[in-house]
Amino acid sequence: MKRLLFFLMLVLSSYPLLSQKSEQIINVDGRINISLNGAWQIIIDPYENGYYNYRRLPDPGGYFLNIKPHNKSERIEYNFDASETLNVPGDWNTQKEKLFLYEGTVWYKKSFDYKKKNNTRVFLYIGAANYEAITYFNGEKLGEHVGGFTPFNFEVTGKIKDGENFVVVKVDNKRLREGVPTLNTDWWNYGGITRDVKLIETTQTFVRDYYIQLKKGSTNQINGWIQLDGKNLGQKVHLQIPEAGIDGLVTTNEHGFGEINLDANLILWSPQNPKLYDVIVKSEEGEIKDKIGFRSIETRGSGIYLNGRRIFLKGISIHEEAPVRSGRANSVEDARKLLGMAQELGCNFVRLAHYPHNEYMIREADKRGILVWSEVPVYWTILWENKPTFENASNQLEEVITRDKNRAAIVLWSVGNETPRSEPRLEFMKKLAEKARSLDPARLITAATEIHYIDPKTIMTDDPLGQYLDVLGCNEYIGWYDGLPAKADSIKWVSAYDKPLVISEFGGDAKFGYHADSLTVWSEEYQENLYTHQIKMLKKITNLQGMSPWILMDFRSPRRPLPGIQDFFNRKGLYSNLGEKKKAFYILRNFYNSEFTTK
Repeated sequence: MKRLLFFLMLVLSSYPLLSQKSEQIINVDGRINISLNGAWQIIIDPYENGYYNYRRLPDPGGYFLNIKPHNKSERIEYNFDASETLNVPGDWNTQKEKLFLYEGTVWYKKSFDYKKKNNTRVFLYIGAANYEAITYFNGEKLGEHVGGFTPFNFEVTGKIKDGENFVVVKVDNKRLREGVPTLNTDWWNYGGITRDVKLIETTQTFVRDYYIQLKKGSTNQINGWIQLDGKNLGQKVHLQIPEAGIDGLVTTNEHGFGEINLDANLILWSPQNPKLYDVIVKSEEGEIKDKIGFRSIETRGSGIYLNGRRIFLKGISIHEEAPVRSGRANSVEDARKLLGMAQELGCNFVRLAHYPHNEYMIREADKRGILVWSEVPVYWTILWENKPTFENASNQLEEVITRDKNRAAIVLWSVGNETPRSEPRLEFMKKLAEKARSLDPARLITAATEIHYIDPKTIMTDDPLGQYLDVLGCNEYIGWYDGLPAKADSIKWVSAYDKPLVISEFGGDAKFGYHADSLTVWSEEYQENLYTHQIKMLKKITNLQGMSPWILMDFRSPRRPLPGIQDFFNRKGLYSNLGEKKKAFYILRNFYNSEFTTK
């Protein structure tokens, strides 16, 4: 009977939904941490033999145990230590040619030595793993996480040992109809542990989370909260901004929560002056430091106002594609290169499509004074009436807002892209917008909405979703999927809403170095011609307050197989995937340097 109960406990512990991640810890680089990046042993497992037995039941003797044979007669059919390796962070598609198109399960294992410390809690943090990650520590299941672009962590204080320990992560990037995103996307489904993995060390009670921003509509009042984690939750916590002469006292309640309301005389963050203050949150057991900028963002009628002044968003869309080397971008250097390319174009704004990008991008945007549109992958044809799909989308939205809510650069939370109109979709998106506002009342909410023609020469922006948004985003491809470039000259735009409009996508493909006349598709001249006509049209839209053309740089997509032109790349970039500027680059840069964009 004891053996049967033990077996049942092992089987039940194998199911992914029975254990959950810890509460999210923010600002991990501001804490004591130990990197687990580098080479991890892997086992490619398309049939998931390391998780299920031949009856398709969870196997209590799965790969997560990392078992070694005890004698010459014991049969163990896997061996991490004799297996090949992949670098973490990194996608598996571009590290190994045989995995270029692979979608399925890969097991990752990392062994490391650790010296336990008194009065110290330890957490395992994973910046992102696409798409479902089931995590084990020293053979014991920690929990699971669904979603390929947001962080998660588990406490391992009682599980970590002096000496050698090991982490095993089952990563499965299979696309799912009920997933977020769903089956069909226009970007590469990079699999793997694509962002940093760390051990985080904290005191017994520590500052897990905080929200420190200007109160909505104010430029001189800091509003927010602090959340402690541990047993000693009722504390006096100091919020210090030494350069601004601020030392505020916050008393947390029995749940470790304390509200912040402080008057402040601050230099406001802006693209012209991206001022970041050293902010210290000091509890009775320790402190955490951050660099935070303070600015206001609001709308009035069709205008967007930063620190009370109207601003035009001179933007570009960006995928999380590494410049030059290709693959998933994952480093500080990648972020600096991509945002540097955007600044060379003349941008003060980037749309980080179509999912949360890594934290390095947001931190670097903070430093450079680049405004950011941050998006969750509610993309195209989500299962609007499936409750678990909504819960998944809502959780991903909460995780990215939790991670990035103190970054001045982010001014727009986007709840989705190009979603087809229907009542179930409207209810789904409405609830996401409400969730975003409840988590972060100080920023603006947007989405790339649907538009339509009301006659052959008039485009209407009247998507019912617009009533729940602060800023209307919309994608249009006049000159590419919709007629020839000159069609834009005769198009008039009207709106059902007195709200700002950002053209979140337009563009056309061009293979760098392919030259022809201005009506030959795939040529640089065609793309240049398209941008010329687009800008002429866009300048006439009365409520236009910004744009983020598609896209900064060519990126991989399985939807783009045309040999010799696309070769599995979407070629709408103003830069090639090798960083070469196309002719349309100069058309947009000239526009961004014009008087129109500084009005």
